[in-house]
Formats: sequence, structure tokens, C-alpha cells
Amino acid sequence: MSDSNKPSNRRKFLTNLTQVMGGVGGIFAVIPFLSTMSPSEKAKSAGAPIEIDISSLRPGSYKVVEWRGKPVWVVRRTPEMIENTLEENDILSDPKSLEDHQPSYTKNKYRSINPEYLVLLGVCTHLGCSPLYKPNSKSAELGLDWKGGFFCPCHGSKFDLSGRVHSGVPAPYNLEVPPYYFASKDKIIIGEDGESV
Repeated sequence: MSDSNKPSNRRKFLTNLTQVMGGVGGIFAVIPFLSTMSPSEKAKSAGAPIEIDISSLRPGSYKVVEWRGKPVWVVRRTPEMIENTLEENDILSDPKSLEDHQPSYTKNKYRSINPEYLVLLGVCTHLGCSPLYKPNSKSAELGLDWKGGFFCPCHGSKFDLSGRVHSGVPAPYNLEVPPYYFASKDKIIIGEDGESV
């Protein structure tokens, strides 16, 4: 009887060993699969907030940075540009920025926390083109009633110096203002709301 039990014990041992090795191999096969489901470091940093130094930005100039794969404009407006910011009138489609997808601090005619600085996504709300910054008023290209702003040459959409869309153009909404705050007098954090200094 003892001879007949030996092959049986050996078979059980080999069966158990095969199962254990298969389980260990399965775990090692699942680890790389699970790691591909989490975002890469590049993807994490693409959505992370960014810090912009505005200390060298002169009045009337602007800076373009990239956040989440999109251009973000930071415009330092001159006193004349602030003065030329349109009041509520028939030229603008949404002068009070009542769209739902805008931060609460855009609910003023400057669409900004500080009237001197404008922060916008540089993407036309019509088809995603990138409008041009045209700060000079009375443009031969855009008409004598032009007060300055942004112009999308692809389909002719116009936006004022606060990024508010003109009536009668293809773009349906104002240019989007990303979440941002002033970390200091010379630094803006784009990508999250916070307490401005």
C-alpha cells in the first residue's frame, strides 16, 4: 500500500506546486497591467497648477503660457485699455458673463480679479482656433468702432479687451477664464482658485 501512495503524494505535491507558481506568475502579470491604469507623471503635471511670473510684464503687453495643453494669455492692461473696456451695450453678446462655466470673479466688466491683469484661455469658443491679440483701437482691418481686443481670423469672431464676445459673430460664448489667483504681487497661479494677495 505504501508503494501505491507514493505516486499519489507526488502528484498532489506537483499539482499544488503548479498552482502556487501559477498564482505567483498571475500576480506578476497583473502588476504591470494595473500600473498602466494610473496616469503617467507627464499626464499628472499637464493638469497641475502652474505659476507665472508677471514682474517683467509691461503695460500693454501679454505673455502666453501653456496649461493643460492650451494657451493661456496673461494681458497687462494699460489705463487706456481699462478705460476703453466696453460697458454693457448691444455690441456684446454676454456683457455680464452669465454663462455657467465661468468663475465667479468674471462677473464684472473686466472679467478679472484685478482690472490691470486679464487671464484667458487663448482658444476661440467657436471651433477652438487661437484668436489674435489686437489691442489698438480704430483698426483699419477691424473697423473704426473697434476698441481693441481679440480677433479670430478663421471665422471672424471678435472679443473685447475683457474677452467678451461681440454679438452676431460665430463664437457663442465669451473667452474662457481659467481658475487662477494672485499668490503675490508678481506671481499668478493658474489652475486652481485660491485666496489672492
